[in-house]
Amino acid sequence: MATFQTVLVKSTDVAVLEGVSRALSEADGYRLIFSEDDRSAIRRLEEVNVNLFLYDCCDEVPEDESALLRSRLAHTSCTRILLLDHEKVRSGHELANRTASYLFLFKPVEAMQLSLVAKRALEHAELSRRHRILSRELKLSLDDDIFHGVKESFVQGGYSQFERLVFLSPKMAELVSEAQMAAKTNMPVLIQGETGTGKELLARAIHFNSPRRKSAMLVQNCGGIAENVLHSELFGHVRGAFPGAISDRLGLFRAADGGTILLDEVSDISPQFQIALLRFLQEGEVKPLGSDTMLHSDVRIIAASNKRLERAVEKGSFRRDLYYRLRGFQLNVPSLAERPEDIPALTRFFVEKYAGVVGRHVLGITADALQRLEAYPFPGNVRELETEVQRMVAVAEQGGYIAIRHLSDKISKTPVYDRDKLPALTSEGSLKDIVERVERSVVERALDTYQWNQSKVAADLGLSRVGLANKIKRYDIQRKRRA
Repeated sequence: MATFQTVLVKSTDVAVLEGVSRALSEADGYRLIFSEDDRSAIRRLEEVNVNLFLYDCCDEVPEDESALLRSRLAHTSCTRILLLDHEKVRSGHELANRTASYLFLFKPVEAMQLSLVAKRALEHAELSRRHRILSRELKLSLDDDIFHGVKESFVQGGYSQFERLVFLSPKMAELVSEAQMAAKTNMPVLIQGETGTGKELLARAIHFNSPRRKSAMLVQNCGGIAENVLHSELFGHVRGAFPGAISDRLGLFRAADGGTILLDEVSDISPQFQIALLRFLQEGEVKPLGSDTMLHSDVRIIAASNKRLERAVEKGSFRRDLYYRLRGFQLNVPSLAERPEDIPALTRFFVEKYAGVVGRHVLGITADALQRLEAYPFPGNVRELETEVQRMVAVAEQGGYIAIRHLSDKISKTPVYDRDKLPALTSEGSLKDIVERVERSVVERALDTYQWNQSKVAADLGLSRVGLANKIKRYDIQRKRRA
């Protein structure tokens, strides 16, 4: 898939929108995303990896909660250009300084001027990014003792992105490759994965890289919602269809016509509603509650679930034909525990994001703190890691490093195993013999780490106390006498 520079345009001025569209075309490598107000612009900043933000100040100077200021604090890699009327030059100059904007241009927008300015602004942003990386490497080399053993990719700040999804691992790279292929089509997509793995971020990335990106993407959580309410939310209703229906409701399927609908927790929909959804996927038919009229809508469905739909099909709680309809492309998002190599990249990404939000200059994270993060299983996945990093940045010292003392207790006390000291996986003996050697070594080290506190060891290894006791007896593990 071609690589575009993403430009977010916040404006309601038709002349501005036309001028920007002429200046920054897709043929020249730009992807334009439009927002009418600050609220929707802030949403786009969280959904899409924005390179350039064109902000039309319209009739008044933006307030502190504007998307312009938010982009400066939480999206430091995004370059900002203001669009002003001539009479607002003084307020525009002050605003440009306050929001660290690259520059401001006067309206009406001159296409050739904007094309040149956008190109130079993005070149400057790339040079600034490289300068930050080199400066960080220089600082890290001076503090080499606390960074000994940190993975090179983390020190250099290298990682891959698919919009707001950040990754290094081959598993995620393969997933993103499949998602990019899915984005080119209009086929339904089924995304499965544990809670907190980033299913909605992946769905939004697919939408904004698809031919439907200029139309709306709407989200409906299907979990814990009564069938008639869900039907009304998606298909709409007419006035008087049921008690409390005091006016007509369009419904999300028609509201997102030409765009995308994300059905989250689709595994929870009732058998009756599964029939209605299957009909819509087959024919695109929309019949509002209480109406005799059959309407049509062109919407792409992306379904997400934290449960495996295959198992629901086997149990008979989910229709097999609907499952096959939904899985035009099936994307399984791995848990964070399955891709620990992504933790350093995600940590750096979140550090940069939240350091701007709370106004702190955080240089990095020490090797031992990073090792604790990598060793922790993160049952809440990426969402839990993000919350942890947000808290660490808030308590870290200005101009300092994140260290073990800044971690929450559950993570700072996580034992770190030296994989280099585990027994070599040689071919001596059967597979059972090799597995037993490794298992014994892991149990021994965990017991030493927790000083034979068997409750903590069992919890850390995911065993019951009885199961741990059986392994200690089986391998004849003896507690070492301390001198």
